[in-house]
Amino acid sequence: MTEADTASDKMLTRAAEWIPALRERSVEIDRLRQLPQDLAEALAADGFYRTLVPPALGGMGLSPTAVAQVSETLATGNASAAWCTFIGSTSQIMFAALKPRQLTEVLENPDVITAGVFASSGRATRAPGPDGIDGYVVRGSWAWASGSHNAAWISGGVQIYSDDPDDAARPAGGRAFFRPDEIVIHDDWHTSGLRGSGSSTFEANDIWLSASRIAFERDILKSPYAAEPLYRLPLFGLLALPIGAIALGMARACIDEVIEVGKAKVPQGSRRTLGQRPALHSAVAVADTEVRAARMLLYTTIDAAWDRAQHELASLATRRDLRTATVHAMQTSLRVIQSMNSAVGGSAIFEASPLQRHLRDAHTAAAHFMVAMPVMEVAGRTFFDPDMDTSGL
Repeated sequence: MTEADTASDKMLTRAAEWIPALRERSVEIDRLRQLPQDLAEALAADGFYRTLVPPALGGMGLSPTAVAQVSETLATGNASAAWCTFIGSTSQIMFAALKPRQLTEVLENPDVITAGVFASSGRATRAPGPDGIDGYVVRGSWAWASGSHNAAWISGGVQIYSDDPDDAARPAGGRAFFRPDEIVIHDDWHTSGLRGSGSSTFEANDIWLSASRIAFERDILKSPYAAEPLYRLPLFGLLALPIGAIALGMARACIDEVIEVGKAKVPQGSRRTLGQRPALHSAVAVADTEVRAARMLLYTTIDAAWDRAQHELASLATRRDLRTATVHAMQTSLRVIQSMNSAVGGSAIFEASPLQRHLRDAHTAAAHFMVAMPVMEVAGRTFFDPDMDTSGL
């Protein structure tokens, strides 16, 4: 067994150990509309926020398959916790573009909690700071900032402009790294599902940041880490994978819950338990088969993409397969979760039931543009027009 395999097994074991505590605190997580800080810090101390990036950048260097499996396992306990940790982990991808001094500052706490939004919803304009220090004035508003209430560093995608007038037509892309007290986090995350993800909007109002706090995307290609397989994976495909895995984790948890409820529940007017009814037998068998099939497709596709990334960039077919397998996992899981809620009737509607929580969380996750059905339209079009713009895959 390789060192990477050992690390993966260790994190999967830790994730499984977290399931009871996450289930126990799920009502609290929903009520707060963010992860309790002590819970987020305990998850960070166990390494869940740094699973993805290479060890040289402060990460654990797990494979995408292992990261997805960890997210899937945590989601059987609580999807919001799984969501925040995967967002935190993927937000660290841009560490490769940070200047060494800034990376040292960010990683002052090795278990730092990070959050971020990749969308370029901000603008960074070159401007000298105190004593002529090189820097940028940043302005923008970033929605869907999951985990931002817990994070010590929050990054947002920006279009970067220099003081050269010619740059107005060709800004560079990158990320601005903020401390929480430099931005305004709005209390606007009032949702039916994934309540505990704290996916609020944050805003920067003409904040001056030193140049070291702005990471240019192009600098990843110049960094010593450019040859890492992680940076050969398609970004959107990588960012979407844990969403599909989280959905599968919720679906599996719902099947397990229905089996337990079915063993004990005697429906009104019946002398037999719910679990003795042939209709439930069929529903559980179909659900189990659908989840296993979707799971196999997702993980074989991730493995194939990771194998290719060891030596070359992803092909169009690889990018398409990653996105469609993830959407399929999401849609299959949503269908299974709905059927399992229906299967047990009124038992599913109470706050204490994980079935209703997974149903709400799954509907919210399915609305994310990374796993929404329009992805299938773009993917399908590539079969007919391989020369089309595929930047969204």
